[in-house]
Amino acid sequence: MLRFFNICSKTRKCWILLIFTVVILELVALYLQHIVLIKPCVLCIYQRCALWGIGIAGLVATIAPFTLLRFFAIPIWIYSAWKGLVLAKEYINIQLHPSPFSMCDLFVQFPNWLPLNKWWPSMFDANGDCTEYKWYFLSLEISQWMLIIFASYLIVAILVSLSQIIDIQKYNNK
Repeated sequence: MLRFFNICSKTRKCWILLIFTVVILELVALYLQHIVLIKPCVLCIYQRCALWGIGIAGLVATIAPFTLLRFFAIPIWIYSAWKGLVLAKEYINIQLHPSPFSMCDLFVQFPNWLPLNKWWPSMFDANGDCTEYKWYFLSLEISQWMLIIFASYLIVAILVSLSQIIDIQKYNNK
């Protein structure tokens, strides 16, 4: 199985597939925001940023997946998936255990050098409430789906990372 992931990590098609999944999820988020009129909360916006991180990792690796550039992309992918998983877990915790002491921020906080909410407010501005249930699909709420999605991204990223050991072993055996 690791050999399969190793082979895939060296092809553009697989990295483009990763980017494609991120684009689809971002389009679903924009559809829910602008067509269904669900207001995103701060944690939703941060999860979008985590998805963008996974997409950026895919873009970096797509440039030259057969070179060492993929070794730069894989940690970005793992970190973004992990951060998204933590954010989704926090979001679910806020929804399941609402408390005035456990709430998400009122406003997104981006670094001064990257004010995404100012540059692209239709994508990165939050005005929703974290505690309200927003939308269900197959009996799961958005935050629960995001937990599954980020866990899946993280598992695949770890498998791809572990599969790189095959290359290291080949190099050491020469």
